[in-house]
Amino acid sequence: MNSLIIVIIAAALFFWAYKFYAAKLQSLWHIDPKRPTPAYSKFDSVDYIPARNWLVLFGHHFSSIAGAGPIIGPVIAVMLWGWLPVLLWVVLGTIFIGGIHDFGSLITSVREGGSSIADISQHVISKRAKIIFALFVWLALILVIAVFAYLCADTFVKEPKIVLPSLGLIPVAMLIGYLLYNLKASSVLSTILGLLSLAGLILLGNIMPINGNIKIWLLVLFIYSYFASILPVNILLQPRDYLSSFLLFFGVGAGYLGLVLMRPNINMPYYNKFNTSEGYLWPALFITVACGAVSGFHSLIASGTTSKQIANERHVKRIGFGGMIAEGLVAVLAIIATAVLFNFRGDFSAELKNTGPIGIFGKGYGLITHKFFAGKGNFIAITVLNAFILTTLDTATRISRYLSEELFKIKNRHLSTILIIILSAALAFSGKWSRIWPVFGASNQLVAALALFVLSCWLLSKNKPMIFTLLPAFFMLVTTVMALILQAVKYFINRETVLFIIDIALIILAGFMVYEVNSAAIKRLKQRIA
Repeated sequence: MNSLIIVIIAAALFFWAYKFYAAKLQSLWHIDPKRPTPAYSKFDSVDYIPARNWLVLFGHHFSSIAGAGPIIGPVIAVMLWGWLPVLLWVVLGTIFIGGIHDFGSLITSVREGGSSIADISQHVISKRAKIIFALFVWLALILVIAVFAYLCADTFVKEPKIVLPSLGLIPVAMLIGYLLYNLKASSVLSTILGLLSLAGLILLGNIMPINGNIKIWLLVLFIYSYFASILPVNILLQPRDYLSSFLLFFGVGAGYLGLVLMRPNINMPYYNKFNTSEGYLWPALFITVACGAVSGFHSLIASGTTSKQIANERHVKRIGFGGMIAEGLVAVLAIIATAVLFNFRGDFSAELKNTGPIGIFGKGYGLITHKFFAGKGNFIAITVLNAFILTTLDTATRISRYLSEELFKIKNRHLSTILIIILSAALAFSGKWSRIWPVFGASNQLVAALALFVLSCWLLSKNKPMIFTLLPAFFMLVTTVMALILQAVKYFINRETVLFIIDIALIILAGFMVYEVNSAAIKRLKQRIA
């Protein structure tokens, strides 16, 4: 099958979703451009700061939600189950679940004064639901910080050429932030200066690779995460993520340009098999793809940092729904880059284990772009991916600080950040994160299901129809709980006690939240009837 046909169909469906389906969501939430956003009403010069331009905030938001997720997950899924089921889930999941999940989390947080999705659950469900939900998310984020710090440090060791552009972008971003917010310089000229500096850093990185061991890079990354968490968001985090987003836009744009020019045929069978080493197509595929279609982590970004910076409600569609559509396009590119590499049906698990998802994507991307990158496509792919691993790291640290302040009533942002850094660093340096990471995929999708239930309860409290959020919530809940049950059986048989206990705890959490949601919904409905 010609890959360009897939691109055209996916792009057409995404365009329809953004133009018409997202417009339906706007009317559901009654978007009002005249209503002040928390960035103005709660301005504090640290966290609540209106973005200079919606494109700057889009870049920050997109960089934060994307990470490496929409590439790694789809690549693994294609290798296991085949490209067609993965493509269908990415396109349909992005439109009907991921899009409304991200859009709803952002606008609901804006309406609730920039509160996190966990904090909102207290108002629309119960205080117990908020505590359990927030604690679970807090623990999950510590794991995310530890894992992504380790992955980034490991990439620095293996690819020393990317150290200079990755770390050198930090002072460049601070300069751009100063130009934009302190000197009120032109957004266009500031962006051009930042991108030229980034290009120069990439060239210098090729000439001057910087070597170091993993412990040194971990220390550097945790120091960076600390400052990214405590500094005003417009000084470092927002401009760095904004500039990083252009790396992904460039990489994805070049990938799609390669598809248009080369129009490679996909000879890999559209379907591999239902049962694989990682589980059945349902529910395992839906958990594996994660960020490529829907991710609970996105609700934490939307309600954690983005809602505190958005300057106008009319930007919610562009940033919330548009950001998810853009991530869907990244996932589609990852699917095609993987599918063009193979022309036979079989067990790809050995290839997946030996080469790894990043290596497979790099090969496929290099093949698609070899006409104009002259064999450098693999290096470009890894550079782009690492930039977004670093973005996930800094944003997760800042969101963890917010949750620490909400959960433990810590008013000092330095103290709450240090607490997060110490716990995450302990996991990263010890290597114990690798034992509990296998359950993160399911826990991430469980957060998505719970966030959709919170949105449903919020809509119910406002006497608005909740069918758009409730159906996706039930689908994600059933899918995730089934995945957790199957994982628990496997862990029990293999006597993996730690993973088994965590898995069972997640199932109990899901049951508890469903009970709380059901109780709150019944109470609301009785009040409405009365």
